[in-house]
Amino acid sequence: MQFESFATFNIAIVVLAIGRWLNRKVGFLREFNIPEPVTSGLLVCLLLALIHAINGTEIGFNLQTRDFLLLYFFAAIGLNADIKTLLSGGWPLLILVGTTVAYMVLQNLTGIGMAALLGLNPLVGLLGGSVSLLGGHGTAIAWAPRFAESHGISNALEIGIACATFGLVLASLMGGPIARILIRRHRLKTPQARGAGPDTASASLEGGTPDGPGEPVTYFSLLGTLFWLNVSLGLGELLHEALRAAGSNLPLFVCCLFAAIFLTNTVPRLLPIRCLAAPRSLAIVSEISLGIFLTMSLMSLQLWTIASLAGPILAILAAQFVVSFLFALFVVFKVMGRDYEAAVICAGFGGISLGATPTAMANMSAVAQTYGPAHRAFIIVPLVSGFFVDISNAVVIQRFLNWFG
Repeated sequence: MQFESFATFNIAIVVLAIGRWLNRKVGFLREFNIPEPVTSGLLVCLLLALIHAINGTEIGFNLQTRDFLLLYFFAAIGLNADIKTLLSGGWPLLILVGTTVAYMVLQNLTGIGMAALLGLNPLVGLLGGSVSLLGGHGTAIAWAPRFAESHGISNALEIGIACATFGLVLASLMGGPIARILIRRHRLKTPQARGAGPDTASASLEGGTPDGPGEPVTYFSLLGTLFWLNVSLGLGELLHEALRAAGSNLPLFVCCLFAAIFLTNTVPRLLPIRCLAAPRSLAIVSEISLGIFLTMSLMSLQLWTIASLAGPILAILAAQFVVSFLFALFVVFKVMGRDYEAAVICAGFGGISLGATPTAMANMSAVAQTYGPAHRAFIIVPLVSGFFVDISNAVVIQRFLNWFG
């Protein structure tokens, strides 16, 4: 049974609403800042797995709309980022890149070590490392033929997809608890604790609700926001095609992010436009896009396709979860400044270390919704995970293949 794109989109709306209701009713979910899409998305995928176990029915979803929503979300971040914010995050950006590269090596050593303990080919552990975790489904699928053809791991694709899938779930659950521990243990002063007035644009974009004072949302402000988001997507597509022609494979959502940053820092200086997108309208579009994207991703997981690989994968991922959690708590937090922004970055790092960029953004959004905005974190993390990770990960994977292949 397959739901088409239109039906999938509307089902995702209902599922997201259920997640919001559950988070309001269940104290544990609120306490640990579990994102609303994660709450209900995982519930749906578990329910579908149960249905499949009972009568063999496979229920799937057409996810055509999902990737478009991801582009909207990152374009919205770009339109909200002026050049001063980017420059202020320059040094922390470089620090996080270096820290992430170091973690790639540690993640692969952890996977290889666990594979050796389980009596498996060490390269199975590499598949359960940065290939599928920091890299995600796309990297796992891209590298699987190399593992199968050159290194004799015939089920490399299944292993990679299984690790990426379970990793996405673990990453979704990691961010909120990491930030909560850090904020409480170090008694960090959050924007709310400092009594700062609400910054509607950034607070809403980073997970808050657009209900503070500011310009009202009108049909024209919303249309103007959608127009500049679409211009950003068009320019991002042109940049993506140009880079592909030059031999680069930069993800499209990163191209759209860069395009939006370029537009928001040039057009208002060239034309009599105060800002390209109304802050409250931009916040609404951003929050909707991320929420529906992550809901679709999680509710469409087909857990029964990876059941036979669950044993070794779960052992490797358990070790990876512990290493990632401790690395964020004791390394990332320290090198990023030991402040509230650093705690939010740690929540995002929990997302990218085992999952994907949207998961990292959802983790940070959930924290920001509870404690307040973190401007630097929402610029640094997507740039690191969407751009620098892909480039450096390819080099690290190749190096490990040379060592163990």
